[in-house]
Amino acid sequence: MIDNSKSIAYFKDTSSVNSFVNQLQNDNLLNDKFTIKSYYFDDDLSIRDSLKFLGNNTNISEAITKVNMLYDNEIAPIVILSDGNQTVGNDYSFTNSKQPVYPVIFGDTTRHIDLKINQINVNKYSYLNNKFPVEVLLNYEGNESVTSKFKIFNKSNNVVFSKQLRFSATENSKSFTANLTSLQEGVQYYRTSLQKVEREKNIKNNVKNFSIEVINEQTKILLLSSVLHPDIGAFKKAIESNKQRKVDVFLIDNFKKEINDYQLVILFEVNKKFKNIIDAVKSTKSNYLLVSGVNTDWNFINQNELGFRKNFINQTESYNADYNSAFQTYYQKDIGFSQFPPLQDQFGEIKILKEHQTLLNQNINGVATQQPLLITSEENNQKTSVLFGQGIWKWRANSFLSTNSFQDFDSFIGNLIQYLSSNKKRNRLDIQAEKLFAANSNVVFNAFYTDKNYKFDNRASLEILITSIESKETFALPFSLDNNNYKTSIQNLPSGSYTYKVTALGQNINRYGSFKITDFEIEAQFTRANTEKLLQLANKTKGKRYHKNEFENLKQELLGNSSYYTIQNVKLKEKNLIDWKWILFLIVALFSAEWFIRKYYGKV
Repeated sequence: MIDNSKSIAYFKDTSSVNSFVNQLQNDNLLNDKFTIKSYYFDDDLSIRDSLKFLGNNTNISEAITKVNMLYDNEIAPIVILSDGNQTVGNDYSFTNSKQPVYPVIFGDTTRHIDLKINQINVNKYSYLNNKFPVEVLLNYEGNESVTSKFKIFNKSNNVVFSKQLRFSATENSKSFTANLTSLQEGVQYYRTSLQKVEREKNIKNNVKNFSIEVINEQTKILLLSSVLHPDIGAFKKAIESNKQRKVDVFLIDNFKKEINDYQLVILFEVNKKFKNIIDAVKSTKSNYLLVSGVNTDWNFINQNELGFRKNFINQTESYNADYNSAFQTYYQKDIGFSQFPPLQDQFGEIKILKEHQTLLNQNINGVATQQPLLITSEENNQKTSVLFGQGIWKWRANSFLSTNSFQDFDSFIGNLIQYLSSNKKRNRLDIQAEKLFAANSNVVFNAFYTDKNYKFDNRASLEILITSIESKETFALPFSLDNNNYKTSIQNLPSGSYTYKVTALGQNINRYGSFKITDFEIEAQFTRANTEKLLQLANKTKGKRYHKNEFENLKQELLGNSSYYTIQNVKLKEKNLIDWKWILFLIVALFSAEWFIRKYYGKV
């Protein structure tokens, strides 16, 4: 397995890697004992074709896992040629590997004095004239005591924050928070810089950029419930993960305010106590999300003619979710809904009495049904949604266990809330894209396009025109259809600021935006090979670590290790005699000759 990332090229060790690979491939003794298969990896594993050392990320953990899957039932020691610097994925030093791993270290192993901006943490959004925190994490490698100055610059290159810092062998990390003020609406770009110290070799990791979107309003959401339930906390945390949104939670008995103060009302476990709220929602055409469950009064809901009803019995049923790929109200990917725990509601048949879209259907004990679990509807400028089941807090927990993050679940709830809480006229063309990208990263744009009836239109021809603000150079790219979504991407854009225009060809529909490519390259941030992690990996998998000039030592280990023995496979092939025609004819001829001879001499 050969590291094909840019960090090998930055260490100027590409020729050493190629030379080592050739030695492995061409050694007669190794080839006599082993069948040698070569792979290269950066952010993913590939069959070796040509080494170009252009990978923008390194995922050693994923590469080891995939090779183990490929050779699950075989004796296959793994030799990894790498500098040990990983940029994405799980910590590879803890990776479980059935096969012994032999890391071979490339790159500079010498420790150099180095200051590094390790991480900048900042929220995506802030409010106009508010202060927002910027969390800064700095690291230092070296034995001497040094001083440096950390600065944050705004887009006008003015210093908005500065801090003098002192590092030493014992004080080798610093973390602090800078509070900045958002003075201008829109996307704001900032640059952080850590002053270079004497004899510092790598200064590319002394600079980092970040952006924040400054908004002038906040979405207020009201959650009313008749009971205390863990779902309430799950909704609140998921919704408020976007700092543009704030959720006020009340038990229905304690609510004394007006629903007009809110852009969206969530009605949880509705019963007769919601009478005034339901009347207000209907009269003001307020947008709402209704969540039913085991304590819901379906007689009360059916009487209020909300556009849906349920013929129910007093028996609880559990409902799993089936994702509906034909859902067209907005773009929502499948985040593994079918793997989530079941929701609970009263058993019965649901009838939807108005135009609607179904995002999730009910699945009962593994049997898919056409009964809805989550629907959306838009009628007379009122947006509504109904979730037929309680227990969604388990979905959020399950999503975290599966992905080690709440992001997928929070985005799912966020998309629903964004649709319901917006009173703006729906756009036929919506664009999703980040505002800031690292150098050489994949710049991805997602588009959602509908016809005049706001149904997803897969016949559209979408095109994006990207313009460099500095050079004025422009180029166009088409979008390709990806399920209920349009998608396009571009790599290797030069650093700088860009504007874009997305057009539906043949229609007078355009959307505009901007983004920025920074100079930051994650593979250029390393000053030396990570020998410690590679040693941990070798020890954990019962392998050994080697340096790039120790080919003979590695060779002797592989040849002399009695665990790597030759396996002889015996295959028995059976073939019917009738398939060997010439043998069959010969046998028939011999038997015939014997019969005639015996007949001639009277022996028969």
